[in-house]
Amino acid sequence: MNKVVVGLSGGVDSSTAAAILHAQGYEVIGLTLWLMKGKGQCCSEGMIDAAYICEQLGVPHHVVDIRDVFQTNIVDFLVTGYSAGITPLPCSQCNKTVKFGPMLQYARENLGCDRIATGHYARIQYDEATGRYQLLRAVDRNKDQSYFLYDLSQDLLSGSVFPLGEMHKADTRRIAGEQGLKTADKPESQDLCLVESNGSMRAFLDKYLAPKTGDIVDTTGKVLGQHEGVHHYTIGQRKGLGIAAAEPLYVISLDAVNNRVVVGDRTKATQPECTVGQVNWVSIAEPSSPIRAEAQVRYRSTPVPVTVIPLENSRVRIVFDEPQFSITPGQAAVWYDGEKVLGGGIIEQFN
Repeated sequence: MNKVVVGLSGGVDSSTAAAILHAQGYEVIGLTLWLMKGKGQCCSEGMIDAAYICEQLGVPHHVVDIRDVFQTNIVDFLVTGYSAGITPLPCSQCNKTVKFGPMLQYARENLGCDRIATGHYARIQYDEATGRYQLLRAVDRNKDQSYFLYDLSQDLLSGSVFPLGEMHKADTRRIAGEQGLKTADKPESQDLCLVESNGSMRAFLDKYLAPKTGDIVDTTGKVLGQHEGVHHYTIGQRKGLGIAAAEPLYVISLDAVNNRVVVGDRTKATQPECTVGQVNWVSIAEPSSPIRAEAQVRYRSTPVPVTVIPLENSRVRIVFDEPQFSITPGQAAVWYDGEKVLGGGIIEQFN
């Protein structure tokens, strides 16, 4: 019960999480997942920094090569999604299928340990009344990552620890400095690991998807310009369209079948509801009737009042109290009751 495997990316957050647990008397084992080749926070220099942190703390360090898993579950997942005209969200997919799942499995099968810890800003508590583990927002709302963790199963939540959930980022930096950690002043990652390693999402996608010229049209079908692939665009996008108009135009839909990018004014990119699939009910069991909640449709979007209506086949319909801008198929919709994550899923379509 005193042993914990800490996922180390080589950043200050995971390093400090390991240092905190070590100082609390836990038997810490460092574990780094080798996700891809080349530059990226989780790879290359990240693995070196993770190894250094383990040396500083005097704890063992394991590196597990899961590049094939990352290629299938993240790289192929992204390429397939963008080519189909949706904008996939890789982080929640990565957390469940690439990070937490494989880490907990490795800990159980190879290290005799039932608990893993990460540097995520979120909290977990057990509700004795319902017998469920609940996922909560972090105390530091500016760093809260619960949106990306909505898809964790009860088994994964039961075996996970978030030492930074009660802390603010400034406290993390302070503790890292006090502990003399090599990563104390390491710059924060500002983007997806694939974006960092390739320079931009466009550059990453261009490695896998060939240019395919098509039309940019308005809602009447009038051709306004040309594009080199629907994968270069996302719903709500305004900049970089390369067309002139009397009023601001936004991408309102991506027609991958006909290779068209459809644009319109802001009102046409605003929707009253959406359908969400692949739903995971986190802190509560699936309800049998509609519930009230606050939903986020992007990581940095403001939570807004909604009605969540359960449907068949792990799907829900979300009806917004007020229509919302830029509802994007492929992104996650996550709904909350205050600080508690009730559930989440992938936006399939807007209505």
